[in-house]
Amino acid sequence: MIYFVTSNKGKHAEARAIFADLVQKDIGYTEIQADTLEEVAAYGIKEVAARLDGPVMIEDAGLFVEALQGFPGVYSAYVQRTIGNAGILRLMEGMERRDAYFKSVVAYVEPGREPIMFNGEVHGQIGFEERGHKGFGYDPIFYVGESSLGEKEIEEKNRISHRAASMMALKRWLEGRR
Repeated sequence: MIYFVTSNKGKHAEARAIFADLVQKDIGYTEIQADTLEEVAAYGIKEVAARLDGPVMIEDAGLFVEALQGFPGVYSAYVQRTIGNAGILRLMEGMERRDAYFKSVVAYVEPGREPIMFNGEVHGQIGFEERGHKGFGYDPIFYVGESSLGEKEIEEKNRISHRAASMMALKRWLEGRR
């Protein structure tokens, strides 16, 4: 059993498709303002590990838009809450270069051990419109090929997503220790 600390039901659903023994804990933790997702995750995992007894993981992710010099990046959750997908699309108006990537950092720790991190990325483009109502967050504006992540079922998304890549790296590491 692994505690997954998140209030995001979408993240939890994606993670449950990878880890059968996952227990969601919505206990909240400090998400510091930092330059990298790794710094945010490293701080957060230490805080939640001190409050829970057992293996714990957290996940932090960001959308990095190349034409916007990596914005929103580590501020992705805040930007999603404030300007949302419509705001990103407005910022991108008139821009031809629409390359972007999602990055996920999973931090994992067991009692008495040092935290470890696993990364995953998926590269794509910011679309010209929102498409799809599956997924969450930036999924409807992030396209891989001809379709947005918002158009994909969880199983299909987990074959290509940044979050699935980082969580699968953790899963392989855990299985390698058995």
